[in-house]
Amino acid sequence: MTTLDLDFVRSQFPAFKEPSLENWSFFENAGGSYACHQVIDRLNNYYRKTKLQPYHPFPASETAGQEMDQALVNLAAYLNVSEAEIDLGPSTSQNTYVLAQAFRATMQQGDEIIVTNQDHEANSGVWRRLADSGIIVREWRVDPESGYLNLTDLDNLLNDKTRLVTFPHCSNIIAHVNPVAEISTRAHAVGAKVVVDGVSYAGHGFPDVTALGADVYLFSLYKTYGPHQGLMVIRQETRDMLAYQGHFFNKDLAHKRFVPAGPDHAQVAASSGITEYFDAVHAHHFDQEATPAKRGQDVHDLFQAQEQALMAPLLEYIRGRNDLRLLGPDKPEERAPTISVVTKQDGRSVAEKLSKHGIMAAGGHFYSYRLFEGINLAPEAGALRVSFVHYTSPDDIQKLLKALDQVL
Repeated sequence: MTTLDLDFVRSQFPAFKEPSLENWSFFENAGGSYACHQVIDRLNNYYRKTKLQPYHPFPASETAGQEMDQALVNLAAYLNVSEAEIDLGPSTSQNTYVLAQAFRATMQQGDEIIVTNQDHEANSGVWRRLADSGIIVREWRVDPESGYLNLTDLDNLLNDKTRLVTFPHCSNIIAHVNPVAEISTRAHAVGAKVVVDGVSYAGHGFPDVTALGADVYLFSLYKTYGPHQGLMVIRQETRDMLAYQGHFFNKDLAHKRFVPAGPDHAQVAASSGITEYFDAVHAHHFDQEATPAKRGQDVHDLFQAQEQALMAPLLEYIRGRNDLRLLGPDKPEERAPTISVVTKQDGRSVAEKLSKHGIMAAGGHFYSYRLFEGINLAPEAGALRVSFVHYTSPDDIQKLLKALDQVL
């Protein structure tokens, strides 16, 4: 099996050569990853050469528009969807707000939607507010012991009035990977649409959205080595049924439908750097030619294998202590590498102590307030969260374990 060349990977990220970050180990990737040089180079190039309104009939403007268009093509190919099904907005939180308004206009009083208490509030609160319009909101609740979502509980909520089911690909706290394809099949069986929050998953490798069966899939590019943009895949059948949200005279422009504020030109163009990075990783590790979707799957699996190897000693360490409560699975193959633990101290206090040992981590509820309540923990105290991705090194993990020994 191909193994990740960590030296090659880390050479793609300027942060690892930045003097001010020397001797620090980065464990807050769930809040935002380092940017690869391909993204930074594109952003710098755009601001130097094409920082103007795109799509006008002069060379710099034409180039700007072409770079923006190409970014959407590249991202769509990796996600195995069409370019017309991609939207880039200011953030996933903003995208979900606009999306909820688009869905609301298609619903009638008495229609039902299903939300979870496992979600980040960005993919929960906007849907719950639809109750003000007469929509019935049903909560798919986590198991209070494990924090997992149970499919039987979903079956008990689904009925012929269900119009929408929304849930995370994986929680930013529990990190258990939910069976998206199976949930999509169950929701579609009653005629419901499926909206998946992939923010806490996509940083560990882009998913094949078509294979997942989701009608909408959302995530944040600044957590996938890119600029601060939110990506939203809306499948064409769903796009056609949703209410338009932009200026009336742009109604026929596909990428204006659900981005009413207009795009951040430079950051959209720079998004191509993410797929260029994935291309570079694939070319370095694999000999064969492959479609973008296949390259995406290969890179996804490569990242996942590296992350599972990194998780193993940390999870073993946590199992060996009686003063830590791990939230989520203790098996690397069942979770993303976002490791949250409850300690005798509040999460932020532990993170502050870790920072004195060169560990960048965080503590709190991370906008999953309802989840903490659902597993009978105080959101105010939260948890210590250490989150990493494929570019994290085994030395970083050992440094973390030594630091935890000293501060707990």
